[in-house]
Amino acid sequence: MKPFNRREFLATTGAVTAFTIVRPSVAFGTNANSAVRVGIIGCGNRGTEVITEMAKNTGARIHAMADLFDYQLEKALPKFNKANTEAGKAEIDRSKIYQGSEAYLKLLNDPTVDAVLVSSPAFTHPGFLEAAVLAGKHVYCEKPAAPDVAGCQRVISAGEKAKGKVSIAIGFQIRHATAYAGLAEKIRNGAIGEMVSVQLYYISSRIGFNKPVGNSDEEYRIRNHFHYTDLSGGIFLDQAIHMIDVCNWMLNEKPENAIGRGNLKGGPDFGDTFTNYQVIFGYPGDLGVSVHSTQVGPAFGDVCARFTGTKGVAEAHYSQGVFISGDHPWDSGILRGGEPTPAQRAAGVFTSALHDSTTNKVKNFIGSIESGNLINEALSGANSTLSAILGRMSAEEKQGKNWNEMIASNQQFNMKLNLKQFDK
Repeated sequence: MKPFNRREFLATTGAVTAFTIVRPSVAFGTNANSAVRVGIIGCGNRGTEVITEMAKNTGARIHAMADLFDYQLEKALPKFNKANTEAGKAEIDRSKIYQGSEAYLKLLNDPTVDAVLVSSPAFTHPGFLEAAVLAGKHVYCEKPAAPDVAGCQRVISAGEKAKGKVSIAIGFQIRHATAYAGLAEKIRNGAIGEMVSVQLYYISSRIGFNKPVGNSDEEYRIRNHFHYTDLSGGIFLDQAIHMIDVCNWMLNEKPENAIGRGNLKGGPDFGDTFTNYQVIFGYPGDLGVSVHSTQVGPAFGDVCARFTGTKGVAEAHYSQGVFISGDHPWDSGILRGGEPTPAQRAAGVFTSALHDSTTNKVKNFIGSIESGNLINEALSGANSTLSAILGRMSAEEKQGKNWNEMIASNQQFNMKLNLKQFDK
């Protein structure tokens, strides 16, 4: 799966086979009752989870798959076939399995593919999303939109080109969690009064190491891309970004400036990503938003967005409830810690506020294709990513940074990866 700049992208797509933009009504099957045929690029854990939800809970079928590594394809194929067959759909034809540095191009140039899930490492997202739009494919791209500023700008541009042609979804699934959506409605209707301050935190344990199958430096880095800022964006763009996106969504704003700190303490003896960040964002209306993000130590903590207003406090936790305390109390029904009693279990009480987030997200994406009511999350997804980049940039440079300065930097990482070596 080859990362490329804009000039390389145009040259590469022209050299392989010219793509044509087709109308979504043509791209989606042959008639109104056809299943949406989805291809997946990047067959790791997250991609497997999302596309399995598509096969299980929508009319979509897993139709094609692409990955840089052959062993990833071999591991994922039985899982995808199982998801299809359990949903009464056909298995993947062997001719629809693509491997190597140009596997994504072959999948995108397959006229039988209607939509694509991009779940490869973050450094590929801008190029793959651009190529999907150019090929006339509906695209669900995992977050972050890109690891750098220039990549986010490419995503925004691709979103403009996609308008009226194909749907674009960016993988911020929390917006589709029923509990979070209920809280957003309450906040916007004044349940906590005027917003005073916001605290966001994502306290995670350290992540592991993936042993490469081969011996190349490139495979080592790609298999462990979360430890490299240029490949993944680092922990602020992997984890804290979820709470930042929730904040942007709830407030319908993006930050104006940031001042942050962080370091590599407690990290592994390879890679360059910080293990912790402490960032204070300045939002419009003189609103301060603090973000604490850690990925270190043996124990997972909590993930929460806490909104303090003049009439109450709204809290949204992954696993400690979603509720409002104050003049207008409200509870989403998510269990606030502990295990449910038999009665609660029988009543369908959930311990996770995200229990339906991915399901609802993929239903929204596939439904937009089936109905023709296209969605386009390129701008909002890129803005949430840029918000996280603003915080990361301030922390790493140890100085205050405003939005315009970040955009003007046009930060662009150069990976210099030789991916041809993995072609079989």
